Amino acid sequence: MSRREIAYTWRVREIMARRGVHTAKELAALLHDRGITLTANAIWRIVTQEPERISFKVLVALCDALDVTPNDLITYSATEAKTIRHRKAAGEDIPDLHNYRPVRARIVEDDG
Repeated sequence: MSRREIAYTWRVREIMARRGVHTAKELAALLHDRGITLTANAIWRIVTQEPERISFKVLVALCDALDVTPNDLITYSATEAKTIRHRKAAGEDIPDLHNYRPVRARIVEDDG
């Protein structure tokens, strides 16, 4: 089984703009109406960064507040991870360390 590389895009800012929610403060009010109280810093991170993890309650509240589904908020792609062999075959110039061997040192006496 080969490794897969997973990439995702957090689209909350784009959806906020489409829904007329232009600031994190406006989003905080919408979440507060749904029982989610977060610090201003936490709201700002949700809006400006791709979260590594998020509570399901917050995700569901975001979906309800912005009238979207989780599939609208998060898009992802999964591809086969390239191994060194595949990268080399693809023409990427990555040195293969197996081709490098240490050279034995020779000590030569100087007659001078």
